[in-house]
Amino acid sequence: MAPKGILERLNAGEVVIGDGGFVFALEKRGYVKAGPWTPEAAAEDPEAVRQLHREFLRAGSNVMQTFTFYASDDKLENRGNKQTYTGAQINEAACDLAREVANEGDALVAGGVSQTPSYLSCKSEADVKAIFKRQLDVFIKKNVDFLIAEYFEHVEEAVWAVEVLKGTGKPVAASLCIGPEGDMHGVSPGECAVRLVKAGAQIVGVNCHFDPLTSVEAVKMMKAAVEKAGLKAHYMVQPLAYHTPDCNCQGFIDLPEFPFGLEPRILTRWDMHKYAREAYNAGIRFIGGCCGFEPYHIRAVAEELAAERKIVPAGSEKHGMWGAGLEMHTKPWVRARARRDYWENLKPASGRPLCSSMSKPDSWGVTKGHAALMQQKEATTKQQLKELFDRSKSH
Repeated sequence: MAPKGILERLNAGEVVIGDGGFVFALEKRGYVKAGPWTPEAAAEDPEAVRQLHREFLRAGSNVMQTFTFYASDDKLENRGNKQTYTGAQINEAACDLAREVANEGDALVAGGVSQTPSYLSCKSEADVKAIFKRQLDVFIKKNVDFLIAEYFEHVEEAVWAVEVLKGTGKPVAASLCIGPEGDMHGVSPGECAVRLVKAGAQIVGVNCHFDPLTSVEAVKMMKAAVEKAGLKAHYMVQPLAYHTPDCNCQGFIDLPEFPFGLEPRILTRWDMHKYAREAYNAGIRFIGGCCGFEPYHIRAVAEELAAERKIVPAGSEKHGMWGAGLEMHTKPWVRARARRDYWENLKPASGRPLCSSMSKPDSWGVTKGHAALMQQKEATTKQQLKELFDRSKSH
């Protein structure tokens, strides 16, 4: 019996829980290269991708998003990245893995496309749409349940993606990697959402770049604008698992800790309870995660909304709600922590005496059309790196 579709679930007011951040999780596990952040692992190391899908499913995810982030050919061969598999090969493998695991539970498969180097290099609308179309051909062949246009910094490119995806007749979700300040051209979250809904997206929201509460605030702005425009949509949020109170409009990419020193910013599972409740109270019903989200974070989301969903995830078999499992600990002071009020009010220490609580973002102010962002197939040269190093010192 086929599972209920994404719109069927959302129309019924159900909570749909997404998965987490595959590129960051698999980079830490040794299967993705930081820098290109491309998903060759779907074809090279399928068991690693399959296992991560299974862990998110066990944690409570209802959506197995295909590991196709940045799997467009222009990204796979950008700046000296050695292309061992074509975009089609990676996307097909990713669809098969997602479907295999989704069939093990009550989960849907979402095929995803994301921003392209071609757009940043000022290629034409037709050129950029052709890239999305090539990815889409695989998703149709593999019959994914719905489509997501995610991780777009510019609403213009996201609209182009939605216009391509909606031609399939499948449900379309669109999420931008923006915060309350809007996209990289200064278009507000509300205006972005209105444009995406008018382009054909039935689900709109944000993903990546900002922490959960910042992201929820951005989606609130989207929801208010869509309703004011007399339009209808469902809303989604899939934020970072990192605290980002010091970020500017570019988000965590501008932080000096990005990407290898972010661990001190990781949200606890108890932070995730607060996030899930804030998102739910804001009227968001598609709630998941992006970079930094591990399965235990998703499990916390599922546990916070267990009453609304009328189910707890399989992963909760090994986890006492609000630390209840600590009742079995040998040390009495640890047993004394087996209560909700302890963890809900804890202010975790970093253990880093010389570290500041905030960072100064690298605000270079470059976006679409800037020379430093232009696509090139050749590896970054030493001279190009020197120019970047020199500029970095001046900031």
